[in-house]
Amino acid sequence: MNFQLTEEHHMVRGMVRNFVDKEIAPRAEEIDEKDEFPRDIFHRMGELGLLGLPFPEEYGGCGSDFMSLVIALEEIARASGSVAIILDAHTSLCCEPLFLFGTEEQKRIYLIPLARGQKIGAFGLTEPGAGSDAGATRTRAVRDGDEWVINGQKIFITNGSVADVVVITAKTDSERGTRGISAFIVEKGTPGFQLGRDEKKMGLKGSVTSQLFFENSRLPVDNLLGEENAGFRQVLITLDAGRVAIAAIAVGLAQGAFERAVAYAKERVQFGRPIAGFQAIQWMIADMTTQIEAARLLVYRAAWLKDQGLPFAKQAAVAKLFASEMSERVCRDAIQIHGGYGYMQEYAVERMYRDQRLCAIGEGTNEIQRLVIARHVLGL
Repeated sequence: MNFQLTEEHHMVRGMVRNFVDKEIAPRAEEIDEKDEFPRDIFHRMGELGLLGLPFPEEYGGCGSDFMSLVIALEEIARASGSVAIILDAHTSLCCEPLFLFGTEEQKRIYLIPLARGQKIGAFGLTEPGAGSDAGATRTRAVRDGDEWVINGQKIFITNGSVADVVVITAKTDSERGTRGISAFIVEKGTPGFQLGRDEKKMGLKGSVTSQLFFENSRLPVDNLLGEENAGFRQVLITLDAGRVAIAAIAVGLAQGAFERAVAYAKERVQFGRPIAGFQAIQWMIADMTTQIEAARLLVYRAAWLKDQGLPFAKQAAVAKLFASEMSERVCRDAIQIHGGYGYMQEYAVERMYRDQRLCAIGEGTNEIQRLVIARHVLGL
């Protein structure tokens, strides 16, 4: 087994880390406090090619691979979970299904400008009554001549109110359950497509999370993504990649909190010496190190399998489950090492603890991950 990253992967990590250290880290606290979408940073990621990392150059991408995206997400999350989740939603949730299931015309019209950062993307799956049970979607799409008429509501949509393009799901055959769901491409400004409020959240505050409403919204028939009634299968495939991506964010947040905890432990003096000299702190640092390294290997394995074109659904769920729960433990311990200071907003570990909490919820709750893993193992 070869655990070595390629030269290209090392180059991506170096480039992204340099970008993060110079342009994201100095603003991470400001992004959280302002509770606003950092549009300038989004466009800067487009200039650097980060928004189209895993896609071919002919579709506006960099011609790299999914592992490169995972590395970029991890590096960005070390400084800002908000910016990382923006990239995740745009690339792995919106661009990915367009690349996998779109026609050449759809890729030319939508994927190219999205991959270049000329447009912002989002993915509209969750509804008030359809969260973990994605098949319970109530948004409807009815064919009317050369148009689809959409009625329904989406909630908790990352990048929702700032997106130029949203890939959504809707029921096209109410009699067929999950086999009657289709995916559609919706552009900003489409008649009947209205934005609701942006939610006030616990963390990831630089990322907008929005309500979307469709009231007799009319789409051209060509805006159907993939085959009619195949949308649920497309969602599952999309979410597999999304789970690896959010697991990478969890690893990055944990790494960032860990690095700050190590630095603080070396500097903080109590009882006449740095607290790093106490066994209680050393054991916490050792456990944090072990958990982060284990999670990173799980994430990289899932990303490698995807890049090889091999089945990776179980490995994606395993990586997401372990990495998200690891991240909460590590960020918690980072606060503990900081003591009272860790509870203050002045220190980044407080923000990282809030940001990581979404990793156990998004792209399928961890309870759903356990179901996915068990069903793969048991053959159900």
